[in-house]
Amino acid sequence: MSQSSRILLSLVAGLAVGIALAGWAPGAVPVTVEIAGPIGTAWLNALQMTVLPLVFSLLVTGIAATAEAARSGAVAARSIGIILAVMVFSAVMAAILTPLFLHLVPMPAASGTALRAALAGAAPAGPVPPIGEFLAGMVPSNVVAAAANGGFLSLILFALVFAFALARIAPEQRALLTGFFAAIRDTMLVVIGWIIWIAPIGVFALAVTVAAKTGTAAVGALLHYIVTVSSVGVIVSLFAFPLAVLGGRIALVRFARGAAPVLAVAMSTQSSLASLPAMLRSSEEMGVPVATSGVVLPIAVAMLRATGPAMNLAVAIYVATWFNVPMSFATLAAGTAVAVLTSLGSVSLPGQISFIGAISPIAVTLGVPVAPLGLLVAVETIPDIFRTMGNVVMDLAVTLTVSARSVPVATDSADALLHEGAG
Repeated sequence: MSQSSRILLSLVAGLAVGIALAGWAPGAVPVTVEIAGPIGTAWLNALQMTVLPLVFSLLVTGIAATAEAARSGAVAARSIGIILAVMVFSAVMAAILTPLFLHLVPMPAASGTALRAALAGAAPAGPVPPIGEFLAGMVPSNVVAAAANGGFLSLILFALVFAFALARIAPEQRALLTGFFAAIRDTMLVVIGWIIWIAPIGVFALAVTVAAKTGTAAVGALLHYIVTVSSVGVIVSLFAFPLAVLGGRIALVRFARGAAPVLAVAMSTQSSLASLPAMLRSSEEMGVPVATSGVVLPIAVAMLRATGPAMNLAVAIYVATWFNVPMSFATLAAGTAVAVLTSLGSVSLPGQISFIGAISPIAVTLGVPVAPLGLLVAVETIPDIFRTMGNVVMDLAVTLTVSARSVPVATDSADALLHEGAG
């Protein structure tokens, strides 16, 4: 059984046990909560302890890799420019669509109230400060203190300054520091892998605790969450088609036909990396020269998380609405920027592993409690399917767009290689 299936099964089992206790043995609920609650909290704390070093190292290595790729040629630089534009667009769409969806189809009031009561320890960070105070607080006077207090926005700002300064030092020193932070990143990912391995225990404990307190309200809330977040991802993904048609100069039907086998692989594997061979084959069939797709697609797979900013921000906004956390324009704009940056530095891993690390900084920026993420990670299997499908179809659209503006260069390069080989 796959890891995601084990986690989802543990969620279903925990909800079933909790609902049964709430309905037929209410006297056993306090004892169950007293035992299961600390287990779920300890597992969630274990996940959160990896977030700060992981986010900082991902940002440093991600920006360093982006700068290095941009220096490798015009095609790579053009690809990175389009990728950044797509990711900013993705986050902005989530900032618009998620509140709209929650206004049109709000979470059932009873479910929201029951879940807030069940997660009583998940208190919001506090009132939103005035915009001047908020902007001034972004610059840390003490970055170590900011990290210790969970000041993700200050830490991210420092990481950006650090990463851009890193790009200006001598290559040998840059390679040394980049390797150091890459080692921290990989180590944290190993630790997260271990924590995710025991996730069925933690998720079961959290689900039992919540369902025992709320009954069937938890099930309805989780279904509403899945539909809302997945809908945001699907709409953002659909913009790949006009991008391919207008930017890639390809007929809509031809692009849809070429994307179909790639989407099938993405749905079955939930991995952009595993879909790369199918993307290379489909892009070649759609007329993209191998000299272009061989450069653009690996960069896109490594950097472009087209649905990442949108769906990660949607999760944070959903929890903010769930806990009645007010969001000012400044905090929402900051959350949008953080969603882009954390997605840019992310790696191709299953959603359950990257979920907490990618969304916690956004949640903290919006003043949202992170404890509910431990429950939501269990249902990430379903939204992750839409994440992957959106990522790969946008990878293809970006490749076609870059190719449409690089065909003469790519063709000349290919011809030169052919003549050189013939000689």
